[in-house]
Amino acid sequence: MTETATTKPAAKRPTVAPITGAETVVADGTVAGGKTSIADVVVSKIAGIATREIPGVHALGGGAARAVGMLRERIPGSKTNLSQGVSVEVGESQAAVDIELVAEYGVGIADLATAIRENVISAVERMTGLEVTEVNISVTDVHLDGDDDDDDEAAETAEPRVR
Repeated sequence: MTETATTKPAAKRPTVAPITGAETVVADGTVAGGKTSIADVVVSKIAGIATREIPGVHALGGGAARAVGMLRERIPGSKTNLSQGVSVEVGESQAAVDIELVAEYGVGIADLATAIRENVISAVERMTGLEVTEVNISVTDVHLDGDDDDDDEAAETAEPRVR
């Protein structure tokens, strides 16, 4: 007995043209026959992480946002809100970013703002392909070393003043 086996030709995979320098991925644009859509929250998280990477940034958000964030972090299993203090507007090919933060005392605020702007623009443009038209920074407070948020906890564990 002889066996004859027939083989099917391997199915061809569709090829995707590599992105060249002339092509860019945009929020609602098309590249290589498909559509890429980038949500506002994605850009907001990227900007929040890029801002936190800069030394001299104590916290993001205003007083109310930070208070809600502290409550959220005390819930078991919860995660830090990486987009706290960051709001964005995302268009088809551009994004604008607004950041509200608390700076560390002693840091040059103008230098801090420049460093944040450069890092946010670089991160958002590199990761999304969107052009960042502006990064507005609002410094709402300055953090002093003795102004830690855990002062209330220290007061609870201290010896009572009266008996």
